[in-house]
Amino acid sequence: MMAVKEEILALVVDAIQEPRRLDAYVASKQEKVSRSQLSDEKTQLYLNGKPVKKSRLVKEGDRIEVHYQEACFEGIVAEDIPLDVLYEDQEMLVINKEQGMVVHPAAGNHEHTLVHALLFRYGQDFSSALEDDEDGEVENPEISVRPGIVHRLDKDTSGVLVIARNRQSHKNLSEQFKERTTHKVYIALAKGVFKERTGSIRTNLKRDGNDRKKFTTCSSGEGRDARTDYTVLRQYRDFALVRIELFTGRTHQIRVHFKSIGHTLLGDPLYGKAEGLTLMLHALLLEVASPSTGRRIRCTAPMPERFRVLLKTAPRPASARVRSGSFPTATGRD
Repeated sequence: MMAVKEEILALVVDAIQEPRRLDAYVASKQEKVSRSQLSDEKTQLYLNGKPVKKSRLVKEGDRIEVHYQEACFEGIVAEDIPLDVLYEDQEMLVINKEQGMVVHPAAGNHEHTLVHALLFRYGQDFSSALEDDEDGEVENPEISVRPGIVHRLDKDTSGVLVIARNRQSHKNLSEQFKERTTHKVYIALAKGVFKERTGSIRTNLKRDGNDRKKFTTCSSGEGRDARTDYTVLRQYRDFALVRIELFTGRTHQIRVHFKSIGHTLLGDPLYGKAEGLTLMLHALLLEVASPSTGRRIRCTAPMPERFRVLLKTAPRPASARVRSGSFPTATGRD
């Protein structure tokens, strides 16, 4: 059932070279409130405590508050959806998310999400175990819609995903992602022939002003910092198998960064062309610390079949040499 909740987003304007429109600044600094929400007549904008229009210019030190409404879902019904479990204990669950699975309910995806599967696996009490603090109050309203979710993979990205099983674990794991103490490795098939075997892409990202579904690279004074390192594991005639290490976790980071260097991912309809393929991006490895003991737990998800099928028949360039041990090993267990 759809419901509406009131939300407040608070920001303090950091160092900027010149005054910017309030709506443009807010859109560039966060991903929670969209430009359409900023334009909604129900949204109220405040600058230094006073109501203003979205076109108002802001400068360093200004305090912004956005009062907006967000749709949420109540009474989510558990669904018996099989999960490929890589690791499980009393604090967390790690799965190999299949391509096509949406992580949590959202507009257009009311059913058949990972959250529905989690409620079936752990029961309706699962949400309550994460939702209530010591005084019985909801600490994070989003938990009722996204119980256990501490990070996400796009619908068409497969691979390793960790879920918290209680409130303490949720806070601890969320902090690990925020502080960038996790270790995340992906594999992808990227178009073209790479000139260098290794590289590091360090360009800021912001939402595309012409298409709200997309993100784009931008100058260091805009958007949010992002770093993607890669190694070419095998070069084929028309594309390469690359190993990717993420140091930040921005929306569409890998897809945007690889487009920026002229190597869009195979099967990416948003930043390239699908060409009859699905997105060739897979979260291969995730390492986190146990919320209770601090022990490092590393889980890997095997290379998916869609990769193997394509690589088996892909022609290699005449000059290509296969480096010994270039394929990533992926046993799929801790």
